[in-house]
Amino acid sequence: MRAAIVEAPGKVVVTSVPDPTPGPRDVVVEIAACGLCGTDLHILQGEFAPTLPIVPGHEFAGEVVGIGSEVSELGIGDRVAVDPSLHCHECRYCRAGRGNLCDRWAAIGVTVPGGAAEFAVAPVANCVRLPEHVDVRDAALIEPLSCAVRGYDVLSGTLGANVLIYGSGTMGLMMLELAKRTGAAAVDIVDINPERLATARRLGVSRAAAEAAGFERPSGWDVVVDATGNASAIQDGLGRVAKGGTFLQFGVADYGATAVIEPYRIYNQEITITGSMAVLHSFERAAALFATGVLDPGIFISDRLPLEQYPQAMDRFQAGQGRKIVVEP
Repeated sequence: MRAAIVEAPGKVVVTSVPDPTPGPRDVVVEIAACGLCGTDLHILQGEFAPTLPIVPGHEFAGEVVGIGSEVSELGIGDRVAVDPSLHCHECRYCRAGRGNLCDRWAAIGVTVPGGAAEFAVAPVANCVRLPEHVDVRDAALIEPLSCAVRGYDVLSGTLGANVLIYGSGTMGLMMLELAKRTGAAAVDIVDINPERLATARRLGVSRAAAEAAGFERPSGWDVVVDATGNASAIQDGLGRVAKGGTFLQFGVADYGATAVIEPYRIYNQEITITGSMAVLHSFERAAALFATGVLDPGIFISDRLPLEQYPQAMDRFQAGQGRKIVVEP
C-alpha cells in the first residue's frame, strides 16, 4: 500500500509499505480521509523522535475491509471513525479512568502507524460505526471534535460565561461552536490570520480581532482558551482571565515554551489554570454530536488533497493556510 512516512525530523515522503495485518481484536480500515493537525507538525519537527520513522495520521475514518479472528462487533463494509488512543489499562492513571495520562501513553499515528495511508489497523474497541447520513470523508473531523469535547469536560462550563479564544484555526473554531452550545453569553476570538477571523465571523463569533487589546472587557473573561500553543498568545491570555475565571491550555505548545503568572494573583483572584490532553471518554459523544450537524464540514474542511500530496499538505498546514486540511487516499 501507499503511505506517508516521517522518516526523520523535517523529512516526509510517500512510498510503498507492506499492507497491515489485523490482530485477533483488530480491524483493517481503508482510509477515506485523514486530517492533519498540530501534533503531526510536532512529529515532523522531531519532538517525538523516538517514534520515527512513523506513518502519521491520528484523525481518520474509513471502511472496514478486514477483521481479526475474534472480532464480532463490526463487519466488512462498516463505516467507522477511529479513536487513536491506545491506553495500557494497567497503570494507576488508567485504573483511575484517566487513560489520556497513561504512563505508557500511545496513539495510532503517533507511536504506531496511522491513517496517512491507504489502510490502517485499529482495535475494534476504538471504532465507532457511522450512521448512513454521515459522509465518511467528513468523519475525520470527529477526532479533533472529541478533543474539543474533552476540553469542555475540563471546563465544566457555567451558563452565561464570557469566553475568549486565542486561535481561529480548526480547534479554536470547534471550541467556538461548543461554547455557543454550552450557554456562553459571548465568545470573542483572537487571531492574526484575517482569513481565519473571517471564518469565525461566519460561524457567529461575538467579536473577532487580531489582538485582545482591541476588545473592551477591563474585568477580563470568565474563560480564556488558548488554541494556538503559541507562547506569546498564552502569556497574553493569562493576563486576561477575570477574577474567579479559568485559563485552559488547549493548544499544543512546544516543549520549551514558557509563560509567567504571579502566584499571588492565582491565590488572591482564585484563578484556575488547567489543561486538556487529547481524548478521554469523549469520542463516542463527539461522533454523536457530529451526526447531529454540530459542525459544517463545508466550512471546517478547506483542502482535500490526494495522499501523494501529503508533503505539500504539511507545507500548507505549517504555513497556516486554510482550515482543516485532509488527505484522501
